[in-house]
Amino acid sequence: MSLPPGFLEELKSRVSLAHVAGRKVIWDRRKSNQGKGDMWAPCPFHHEKTASFHVDDRKGFYYCFGCQAKGDLFAFVQETENVGFMEAVELLAREAGMTMPAPDPKAAQKADRLTELARATEAAVGFYRLQLRTGAAAEARAYLERRGLSAEMQERFEIGFAPASRTAALQALTGKGIAERDVLEAGIATRPDDGRAPFDAFRDRIMFPIRDPRGRCIGFGGRAMDPKQSAKYLNTRETPLFDKGRALYNHGPARTAAGKGQTLIVAEGYMDVIALVAAGFQAAVAPLGTAITEEQLQLLWRIADEPVIALDGDRAGLQAAMRLLDLALPHLGPGRSLRFCILPEGQDPDDLIRSKGAKAMQEAIDAAEPLVTLLWRRETEGQVFDTPERRAGLDRRLREAVTRIKDVSLRRHYGEALSELRRALFRPQRPARGERGSWRGRGFAEAPLAPLAATRALVGQLEGDRLRCALILATFCRYPTLLDTFEDRLDRLEPRDPDVARLALFLAACPEREPEALREAIAAAGHLSTLESLETTGHLRITPFLAGRDDPSAARTCLEEEFAKHAAVRALEDELSEAAHDLAEGTVEVDSTLAFRLRQAVRGKHEALLPRDGRPAEQFGDTPEARAAFHELLNSAGQAKKS
Repeated sequence: MSLPPGFLEELKSRVSLAHVAGRKVIWDRRKSNQGKGDMWAPCPFHHEKTASFHVDDRKGFYYCFGCQAKGDLFAFVQETENVGFMEAVELLAREAGMTMPAPDPKAAQKADRLTELARATEAAVGFYRLQLRTGAAAEARAYLERRGLSAEMQERFEIGFAPASRTAALQALTGKGIAERDVLEAGIATRPDDGRAPFDAFRDRIMFPIRDPRGRCIGFGGRAMDPKQSAKYLNTRETPLFDKGRALYNHGPARTAAGKGQTLIVAEGYMDVIALVAAGFQAAVAPLGTAITEEQLQLLWRIADEPVIALDGDRAGLQAAMRLLDLALPHLGPGRSLRFCILPEGQDPDDLIRSKGAKAMQEAIDAAEPLVTLLWRRETEGQVFDTPERRAGLDRRLREAVTRIKDVSLRRHYGEALSELRRALFRPQRPARGERGSWRGRGFAEAPLAPLAATRALVGQLEGDRLRCALILATFCRYPTLLDTFEDRLDRLEPRDPDVARLALFLAACPEREPEALREAIAAAGHLSTLESLETTGHLRITPFLAGRDDPSAARTCLEEEFAKHAAVRALEDELSEAAHDLAEGTVEVDSTLAFRLRQAVRGKHEALLPRDGRPAEQFGDTPEARAAFHELLNSAGQAKKS
């Protein structure tokens, strides 16, 4: 009996493998993580005391590291209940409340037809294997030897050769009783549109059989021996068996190896996969001559949560990485990500392994970059951000990329990670000792100048760091549309309270622009208690545009004023830090007594800034008390100079 498309997938979505297996095993609570569907128990298929039986409930597969038993939901029921496949399906359907479909004659006919086509492709595998041993394949064998393919690897991957003859494969297969229509429909031969006699689809090519996860040969890839051929690699055309956008080379063996804990590596071609497997990287696959499709991406995630994309270190390889990045963004989520292994320029995995060995390949895989890092590199590498317009352009591109991620939680984490990278790029560097005025951040020609007298006058109007941050962040939460206007200044806010700093970072990254939606996102991220604490500040409760009706104009004016005050305070703190350094180094002209007092004060200030646990303070101005003491000493210095 054949089942309609989608029935088995629906059944697997309704019945948990962990739930079914849990009737036969006792889960090891210390080793299992039920929240992630990562379950361990003693194996039900052989006698043991250790928990070597593993169920990945998200992917729906089990594997025993002791007896190597493996399979999916249906295989588990078949083995434990001693029933056939359809009986297992019926048992599970009854449990899920699903009605077994009536027999579908057309589906049965289609399945029978696919079996006939697979018979033709399997016969072609044998024919091509035999041809590789003939005199006509001498150059092909020499090529494989030059590429380092041992006889063992050639046998394992069933590599063959299609002779240059126009009809050799067609005649050989029909001579074995396979119908000509099957040879044609399986893509082994083709019939011209003008009605002439059919001919072989592959001629004078090294042949790579392509198998589906069940091990059935569904098509071929052929490498031309003649360098003048227009297509260096040629795949079987689309057939009822073969769709190159929905298949992966070495799919079945790679899935098995990944299930045993190996890293899933995605290379560009057949030879790369074979080289990786020969070097011990068994979980290696490749798309079939084209860029990775959405369907292939989903196949990869069914094998592993975080495949490593190993690409050639040339321009084409980088472009392929960027295309895949854009394809993957909308589909990312917990358990669905990518890492990118960009190899040295001009090398593919086969080249690297042959020149430097498997260890170098392993090091490259271990150094693979997460997708967020590649996204950041694409938007910043080789660019200069020396104007507000260029920085704003970067912000827009990053925001557009993040908003393409559909998973709300992951979108927030991406926003936070990119904001951290942005802060690191644009944050000015503090001057080294003895380097006055060397305030230079990457991307900027000069850093902020020392505050003017008018700016210093604002300092007396400031109400404290926490109150200012509370007012700014509460205003953004009430009027989220203002985030786009003040985004760059919010990045430079840097509250001293770590909880408030995390809330500010979240607001800078969050794409929500509706007050209610933003507040829900804040709560989901765990920052609601921090926001509520800020909102209880007395000054905020009587601020008209926060406590009363909406007044976006007043809110904008308030933010302008508070950010101006913030900039004034930070500029003055930087000036005091530099002055403290100069006084301590003796680079200003004061009398010896005052110089001694100030040097002692700087030393005492450093000691006062040491936290109780003994960790050194990172910079001047970490406590209000220390800043107040230093202000007093500077005033004393000024009065002494006047007298």
